[in-house]
Amino acid sequence: MTAGTSQSTASGQVSGQAAPGYHPRRTLPLRVEAVRQLRRRRTLVTGLILAGLPFVLIAAFAIGGEPEPGGRRINLMDTATASGPNFAAMALFVSAGFLLVVPVALFCGDTVASEAGWSSLRYLLAAPVPRTRLLLSKLAVALVFSAAAMALLPLVALAAGSVAYGWGPLELPTGGTLPVDEAVGRLAVAVAYVFVGQLVTAALAFWLSTVTDAPLGAVGGAIGLTIVGNILDAVTALGDWRELLPAHWQFAWADVFQDEVEWGGMLRGSAVSVAYALVLFALAFRHFRAKDVVS
Repeated sequence: MTAGTSQSTASGQVSGQAAPGYHPRRTLPLRVEAVRQLRRRRTLVTGLILAGLPFVLIAAFAIGGEPEPGGRRINLMDTATASGPNFAAMALFVSAGFLLVVPVALFCGDTVASEAGWSSLRYLLAAPVPRTRLLLSKLAVALVFSAAAMALLPLVALAAGSVAYGWGPLELPTGGTLPVDEAVGRLAVAVAYVFVGQLVTAALAFWLSTVTDAPLGAVGGAIGLTIVGNILDAVTALGDWRELLPAHWQFAWADVFQDEVEWGGMLRGSAVSVAYALVLFALAFRHFRAKDVVS
C-alpha cells in the first residue's frame, strides 16, 4: 500500500462518493472486535492463569500452614486465612506488583501489532475503517479485557477463600474488623485503583503496538519499562522525585484496608497515572494516523 493510499484510507474516504449505507462509525463494531479477541488462545490462557492462582495459594497455605507474622511490618499476608475477604485482599496484594501487569501489557500491546504481524492491518484499513475508529475500537476492547482480568482474580479469590476460610468480616492488619459488605466494597475500590494505576502500562503497550509490527516487542517493552519504573522507585536517593513515578503509588490502595480510608495517596497516584496515560495514548493516535501501513 503506498503512502498516498494510506493517507486516503486514514481519512475514511474513497475516491468519488462513499458507498451507499457506508458510515465510518459502523465499521469494526466493538462487538466484532471483542469476539475476535475473546476467541484468541492467549485470552483463554490468561484467564485460566488468573483464575487458577487463588487455588494455588490455598494449596500453599494448606501445605505450609498458617502464614507467619511479617515481623515489624504488618501486611495483608498476616491475616490471609482469616476469611474470604481477607484472602481476596491478600491475593490482590501479591499479584498487583507484577502478575496483573502482564495481562494489561498483553491485551494492549498485542492488539495492533498482531494485526500488522499477520499482514491483516492494511486490509482492515482498506475496508475502509478510519484509522481513529480502528484504534478506538481496539483500545476500548483492550481496556475492557484488562479490567476484566483485574476483576477476575479477586472475584475467584473471594469465592474460593470463602469456601476455604469462611464468609466473614475482614480482619484489618492493624487491628479491628470490617463488616462483610463494607469489606467487599473496599475491595472493589482497591481493584478499581489497581486498574487506574495500570493505565500507564496499558498506554505504553498500546503506543508501542502502533510503533512496531512485533507483538512481543510491544508487550515485552511495556513490561520491561514498568519494571524499570519499579527499580527507580526503589532508589531512595531520588527523594521526592520518586513521587512522579507511577510505581511509587502502586500499593496506595492498601490504605483502604484500615479503620479510616486514606484517599490522599490514591488521588495522587491516580493523577500521575492518568497524566502519563493521556500523553502516551495521544502519541499512539498521532503516530498511527501518519504511519504508512504496509503490513
